[in-house]
Amino acid sequence: MSISLSVKGTIKRVRNILVLVALDGSETSSNALRQAIRFAKQESCTVTALTVLPEYEGDLELGLMSNIRDSFRQPGVKILSEAGKIAKEEEAVIFTLLEEGNIHETIIDVAESRDCDLIIMGRSGMTMVEKAFMGSITARVIGYSPIDVLVMPSNSSLKFNNILLAIDGSRFSMIAAERAISLARVYGKTINLLSVVDVNEEFYANAPELVEKMIHEAREMVQSVEDIARSANLETQDFVREGEAHEKIVSLAKELDVDLICMGSHGRTGIRRLLMGSVTERVIGHAHCPVLVVKA
Repeated sequence: MSISLSVKGTIKRVRNILVLVALDGSETSSNALRQAIRFAKQESCTVTALTVLPEYEGDLELGLMSNIRDSFRQPGVKILSEAGKIAKEEEAVIFTLLEEGNIHETIIDVAESRDCDLIIMGRSGMTMVEKAFMGSITARVIGYSPIDVLVMPSNSSLKFNNILLAIDGSRFSMIAAERAISLARVYGKTINLLSVVDVNEEFYANAPELVEKMIHEAREMVQSVEDIARSANLETQDFVREGEAHEKIVSLAKELDVDLICMGSHGRTGIRRLLMGSVTERVIGHAHCPVLVVKA
């Protein structure tokens, strides 16, 4: 299988980072901000901390309008005040914004208007159901954003030294491959390549020849990308696994102790953008490390 990637000329350093500070002021979002600041200091790029409040829809009497609005905005003001303290502790300067509106739309609008390269969102603690089906705001940002989205679990660090790239041969995963190789060339040195043949035991029993063909094609695919990565002077390993795709991705990421999982975002329209349960969404829910969703 021959794969063409536009690796030459794709090296791009991160310039602007948008960090979503969660409305509840969670420790996860605070850590995401702190990690973004530390990364930004190393790379001389800027960080914007954003809190979005839903629009106030109550009745505002003219005489009470100012007091009510100030009271309504107070939680966001407090969160951004804490963001400022984190920046001071890290001896850094950040931009802070408090906006009102539809949350996911506002996040994307701000990211685009500020020409951000990356949106970072903290992944708060999740129940088993929430791990399988991501929170709606995160899912909507990923679904509609034209900008890459990085989701960070609690206590994780922002590094690109050791990357796991999950590929399935689609146009979207090839775009992710370009981004992952570029990131590894700039910030790291190692990229691990994984393709999962997602078949169950019944399928294997009924069509073993077809499964073997799928495995062979997966091996060819990862080896083709590996050749490109090696031509970029990167250390590489390639893997082909059989089973549930998200389980194999998450388990290999833990086994290799990677810093980042990189995946493509399959194009969706309308309600399909909001459907939970895709491989990407399940990986985000269960991964021990940050997950970068690369957008086309």
